[in-house]
Amino acid sequence: MTTKPKIEDALREAILSRPDVILDDKDVMNALVAANEKAMGANIVDMRGIAMERLEARLDRLEDTHRSVIAAAYENLAGTNQVHRAILRMLDPVEFESFVQDLGGEVAEILRVDMVRLVLETDQADTVPGLERLGDVLSLAEPGFIAGYIAQGRGGGTRQVTLRQVQGDPGGIYGDKADWIRSEACLKLDFGPGRLPGMLVLAAEDPHMFGPQQGSDLLIFFAGVFERIMRRWLS
Repeated sequence: MTTKPKIEDALREAILSRPDVILDDKDVMNALVAANEKAMGANIVDMRGIAMERLEARLDRLEDTHRSVIAAAYENLAGTNQVHRAILRMLDPVEFESFVQDLGGEVAEILRVDMVRLVLETDQADTVPGLERLGDVLSLAEPGFIAGYIAQGRGGGTRQVTLRQVQGDPGGIYGDKADWIRSEACLKLDFGPGRLPGMLVLAAEDPHMFGPQQGSDLLIFFAGVFERIMRRWLS
């Protein structure tokens, strides 16, 4: 005749005094459920055990979803803070030259992009004085260039924000830095009636920085604010 080992008194008293500790420990509960199933034998179907397994699997999925939602919320909050800081920085300059230089400097750093390009369409590119002082951030283009650059041979209209991976520089806006640009966000700008459009390009060496599967709400807001700031300078 065999006897089952008796649990130690100290351990038994600890469990009875703090049963919630056992219930909160997933590994211990799994071991107890497994021991119970083994004691019942292989010919008995434990419906409660099956239900518990399904509930545990569902709980695991809910926890994964919960973590994903929290991570996305933090990412959106961080992106919102970046855009707000960049907008505040763009409102600081009192001269257009400083405004353009900041785009390639502090604004680019705040947005964590490697390059910023502002493209303006004009019929009089050769008659704009002082263009060389603005560095390589600002470039002038012929009418129709922006729509062609954003579409890149594809038909249909152009969205306000286009996110994509790139290789090469078909529009010639990156100059000698084109070899390491791998993704870009093209923000089409409307400066109001009677004015040709513009385009703000945020470029990155990381090919995954911008892609068509990403949301564009923050960049649409950023483009809207940028349009209004530019209208002030153009008026």
